[in-house]
Amino acid sequence: ERQRIAIARAILNDPKLLILDEATSSLDTESEYLIQKALERLTKGRTTFAIAHRLSTLHGADRLVVIDGHSIAEVGTHNELMEKKGIYYKLVTAQLQMQKLKEEKEEALGA
Repeated sequence: ERQRIAIARAILNDPKLLILDEATSSLDTESEYLIQKALERLTKGRTTFAIAHRLSTLHGADRLVVIDGHSIAEVGTHNELMEKKGIYYKLVTAQLQMQKLKEEKEEALGA
């Protein structure tokens, strides 16, 4: 609910620059989807700095900047960074593996 209110306020203010701490990691899948769709509309045509916990929320970005420690480690689109197989690639694949394990665990418990 708080995320939706914050998104609505941002839309009303019509800022040229957005700074977002994407905090959808604790949401259920449906709420996360709705918030991601709202954020896609909100960020279109704006400079946006997003701190992402779920890297899947960044796939549509024009440019991603990966910071390691105190310096920029990688810059590119999602596809470019995946091809480089650097830090971003390792983080994405680790997150996908964790999600797969979580789903398998849920299936096993539900069976």
